[in-house]
Amino acid sequence: MISVEKGYVDMAIDNSVDIKSEILRLKREKNAVILAHYYQRNEIQDIADYIGDSLALAQIAAKVDADIIVMCGVHFMGETAKILCPDKKVIVPDMNGGCSLADSCPADEFASFVKDHPQHTVISYVNTSAAVKAHTDIVVTSSNAKEIVESLPNDEKIIFGPDRNLGNYINSITGRNMILWNGACDVHEKFSLEKILALKEKNNNAKILVHPECKKSVQMIADKVGSTQALLNYAIKDECYTFIVATESGIIHEMQKKCPLKTFIPAPPEDGSCSCNECAYMKLITLEKLYNSLKYELPEINVDKEVAEKAIVSINRMLDISKQLGIIK
Repeated sequence: MISVEKGYVDMAIDNSVDIKSEILRLKREKNAVILAHYYQRNEIQDIADYIGDSLALAQIAAKVDADIIVMCGVHFMGETAKILCPDKKVIVPDMNGGCSLADSCPADEFASFVKDHPQHTVISYVNTSAAVKAHTDIVVTSSNAKEIVESLPNDEKIIFGPDRNLGNYINSITGRNMILWNGACDVHEKFSLEKILALKEKNNNAKILVHPECKKSVQMIADKVGSTQALLNYAIKDECYTFIVATESGIIHEMQKKCPLKTFIPAPPEDGSCSCNECAYMKLITLEKLYNSLKYELPEINVDKEVAEKAIVSINRMLDISKQLGIIK
């Protein structure tokens, strides 16, 4: 019996093993596909079959032809993949990969919040547990939240959770007055306005890219506010050659690959312990853990059947509306 007591397969790997080659071999033999979020370690992004933001990964998971999905991301991403693909085996190489934003919204408290606001359409950010999605009418990501909110009637009463910064941003650009759950992402909350402005002073021609999970004060100085994918697309298309990036610094790897002649400067956090801002949860997965997870097909994600049946409705509504609006194909 292989133990995953630590949240991952902790088996020694012989020094003679070429881990990257073995991952590719195991993937072929087991008809597995590796999905990785843009915030993963560089080497995990490089070996993945697909990389993307939360919307892209959900879309890929729903369509992919594989027996095993290895989700190199955090726990809620594995849950979403399993809900979309109940007949596939879904593995997350390190189950300790939580999410501070998801943790800020316990399902029982959110259910009470929803109950206290009857006759409201409940919109939840994808960065939530399956149990929260089960109390949700429509799931959104930062890539499609604005468009999905705007697709609803102007007088629609809406609850939005759990990210107050994203919710406030959507309210400000749509003119809506959604009731917001008071949650936030620790990583995006910690960006320092003063340090970003100091960087801008040193790099006068730089443009500032900001994720909408950041505080309003940081959003206000942005040249572009958008999802991880939107910030990447902007960097690729814009004529500017220097960017200050206020989101998790893992995206800079893909930005640099797509734009080798451009300079990307990670926006610093307030605490001053590092020049960049990383999500510790996203960096938990290593090549060694990925190899062991494929070899032993553990740890496996399972979602309670009743929860999954409720949650799939809100996820499918997101995908259906996104297709209708032309956000995804």
